Amino acid sequence: MNRLQTGPATDVLVETRGEVTLAAPDYARTKMLAVLERLDEPVLAARVKLIQEANHAMAKPSLAQAVVDLNGRPVRAHVAAATMQEAVDLLQDRLNARIARVRHHRDHHRHHATAPVGPPDGARHEHRPQRHAGSAQERRIVRHKSYSLARQTAWEAVFELEAMDYDFHLFTDAASGRDSVVHRDPADGGYRLATTEPHAEPVPGLPLSTLGAPRLAVAEAVARLDLGGLPFVFFTDAATGRGNVLYHRYDGHYGLITPVL
Repeated sequence: MNRLQTGPATDVLVETRGEVTLAAPDYARTKMLAVLERLDEPVLAARVKLIQEANHAMAKPSLAQAVVDLNGRPVRAHVAAATMQEAVDLLQDRLNARIARVRHHRDHHRHHATAPVGPPDGARHEHRPQRHAGSAQERRIVRHKSYSLARQTAWEAVFELEAMDYDFHLFTDAASGRDSVVHRDPADGGYRLATTEPHAEPVPGLPLSTLGAPRLAVAEAVARLDLGGLPFVFFTDAATGRGNVLYHRYDGHYGLITPVL
């Protein structure tokens, strides 16, 4: 079941999937308006997606995601909870936190063009959607995204990760031209950097992998992802020589991100 609803006074789009209650879209819209009404920036678009998983054995079957376009700067938040009302409440809090991070970066960037975004505010992984369990034989690459990687500094890539509520972000380093990835460190909630080449130039305040991305075929990357128990694998594609990311999707399958050649 899919329903699209829009509020008459604002451009807030609410999409639902699954057995979402009829009251949930209006509740979500009210919560998002409470966020947007406090903003000074022009809001060009606001979208909310509510998903109610059919698997009743899941501890957190209610998923909520919001994307807000703040004057051309998209900001995203994504949470899961036991009930849809709890998910929407968490979404409001997390979106406020994401917007605060964007403002922090913007204000510092005015005075320090290369300033980092500051210490991490905590990924709050307890509110992330659960990944569906499934055997390796059942998993497939069901989403393949290929796009021109942004040329950024490592700290600009961290800011992108924070603003979009990602666990990792693939980019091209502005100085070296190397494909690189920044990601959250599950051990301490901080950030880490890896590049396609070993012994890259270190970035102050950002721990760097000194090994470089392994050179693998996609099938080998799949095997490594299954064996390693990590949420993603950053590797140099053996066929193209470019940095790729293979990751676990929440539906139990794989996603693959590759640069446009």
